[in-house]
Amino acid sequence: MFNPQLTAFVRVADLGSFNKAAESLFISPTAVMKQVNALEKHLDLTLLVRGRRGVSLTPEGRVIYRYARQMFEQSAKAVQEARAAADFAATTFCVGTSILNPCKPFMDLWDRLAGQFPGYRLHIVPFEDDHEGILGEIGALGVKFDFLIGACDSRQWLDHCRFLPLGEYYHCVAVPRDHPLAGRQRLTLQDLYGQTLMMVKQGDSPSVDRVRAEVERHPAIRIEDTPQFYDLEVFNRCAQTRQPLLTLDCWTEVHPSLVTLPVDWDFHIPYGLMYQKDPIPDVARFVELAQALVRP
Repeated sequence: MFNPQLTAFVRVADLGSFNKAAESLFISPTAVMKQVNALEKHLDLTLLVRGRRGVSLTPEGRVIYRYARQMFEQSAKAVQEARAAADFAATTFCVGTSILNPCKPFMDLWDRLAGQFPGYRLHIVPFEDDHEGILGEIGALGVKFDFLIGACDSRQWLDHCRFLPLGEYYHCVAVPRDHPLAGRQRLTLQDLYGQTLMMVKQGDSPSVDRVRAEVERHPAIRIEDTPQFYDLEVFNRCAQTRQPLLTLDCWTEVHPSLVTLPVDWDFHIPYGLMYQKDPIPDVARFVELAQALVRP
C-alpha cells in the first residue's frame, strides 16, 4: 500500500543502517540504497547523513520521517477499519425503516429466523418517506439496505425490487380528531357523502384502484388525487383541510391529529419484504426461509 522508496527510508531511519533495513525488508542493501537515493532525488532533498557508524537523519529528513510515520499509522488504521467494515458487511443485514414503512414486521421474522444465521446482526437504517425520493430508496436495495418492509402493490415500486408478501393491511379512512365522523366506530360509504376523499391517483396501485372504482359508484363522494406515493405531508393536508384520507390500518399512529376508522368494505393491500432483484446468497436464503414460514 505504501511507496517502496518511503518504506525503505523509514526502515533505514528506524534501524540506523542500510544493512539492517535490508535484512528486515528481505532485499539487498544495494536495493535499499537505490530506493533511498531515488527518494532523495525525487524530493531534491538530502534526508540521511551517511557515516561509518551508520546513518542519521538530516533536519529535513526528520520532517519527512515524522510525516511518513504519521502516514503509515493512518494507512494501517484505514486498512484495519476497512477490514472491519468488510467483516461487518459480510455478517450484517441492513434493514430500512421509516414512519410509513416501519421495520417491526421484519423484527418479528428475525426473532424466528435468527438462529439460522449465527453470527449475523441487524443494522437498522432510517430513511425519509419522501414521495419524490422513495423510488431512489427502493433502488438502493442491495447497496444501502438489504431489506425494506411495507405495504406494496405499486407497479413502479415492483419495477425496482423483488417482493415477498407476508400479509395484508386493510384500507381505512383517516379524519381529524374533531371531524364529525371521528366518533364513529366504523364508517359506511354513505357516511362519506358530501365529503372529498383523498387517495393516490389512478393507475399505479391495483388495490387503491379497486377502492376508487367502488367510491366512483357513489357520485356524492368527491375524490382528490394525492401524490403518487404518500409521505407525512399527505397526512398534514388531511389534518389541515379536514378532508378524509384513504389510509391503512397500520398507520393509525402516523399523525397525532388524525383518527383511523375502518370502513364497511373488504379492500386490502399486501405488505411484505422488498429486496434487490439479484440478491446475495444470504439474503436469498433469508427470503426462502421467510417464505416457508408464511406459506399456507
